[in-house]
Amino acid sequence: MGLRTDSFDLGRLKLTAGEGRRLDLEVDIEPLILGGEEYSVEPPLVPVRLDISRTTSEGYALRVRFEAALEGPCMRCLGPAAPAFVIDAREISQPGEIDQLDSPYVAQQVLDLAAWAREALALALPTQVICRPDCAGLCPVCGADLNAAGPEHAHEAEPDPRWVKLSELRFD
Repeated sequence: MGLRTDSFDLGRLKLTAGEGRRLDLEVDIEPLILGGEEYSVEPPLVPVRLDISRTTSEGYALRVRFEAALEGPCMRCLGPAAPAFVIDAREISQPGEIDQLDSPYVAQQVLDLAAWAREALALALPTQVICRPDCAGLCPVCGADLNAAGPEHAHEAEPDPRWVKLSELRFD
């Protein structure tokens, strides 16, 4: 079990160019709001492995790895969902170089680990958080959970609204 840290002072390590450290920490990742629903991150304190390497001058190469699950409603059937994700994210912070090498998570040699972990998790999410890969969702007619209803669940087909007026014709 590592130390809980949401931000980490990289300068405190006093790394020289080419030197690196591996740290086992814990970070609190705030819940995500997806499709208007809140998804909490489990476990509450996520164990992360942080690799820090010093580049030339004031720069750092960073890597964070962790496993976490999101708990909330399935986007198809609204039942409980808790998919797990394995995250492996990298960042480069090389101040004074090309703008593309400035990490938004490092400011004045302080790494915002909580924000980086949260956004890395958000980027790893699929388009829909579902309870299982074969989730059938809800019936569009009656709202029944199709996972529980089974393949025999059916409704009488509604007549095509373009032909409704023809049903009013009477031939006497």
